Amino acid sequence: MDRDTHTMGMLCHLLGLSGFLGVPFGNILGPLVMWLIKREECAFADACGKEALNFQISMTIYSVVALLSILAFIGIVLFPVILILNIVYTIIASIRASEGTNYQYPFTIRFIK
Repeated sequence: MDRDTHTMGMLCHLLGLSGFLGVPFGNILGPLVMWLIKREECAFADACGKEALNFQISMTIYSVVALLSILAFIGIVLFPVILILNIVYTIIASIRASEGTNYQYPFTIRFIK
């Protein structure tokens, strides 16, 4: 694999953070767009895109559940934890992808195989 391949894989993961920049559903749309553009020409970007997309969809579901559980007060603690885990695991995956390693996120529901 060359450096461009690693960069495409890294971008698939990093674009998951675009939701924190105020883009509605940017955490899902960023990796989705990159994956759809690069999946045919780069197997590594295909794998990274699927993994990032599955993770961001899972985190969105977990966040919605945490927000709904604020009424039971558990969401007050759970929601910030989910946000922090999202950021930390996305950065870890991005670093691994820049090194050319596939990273499997924990707590991920495999929607796209």
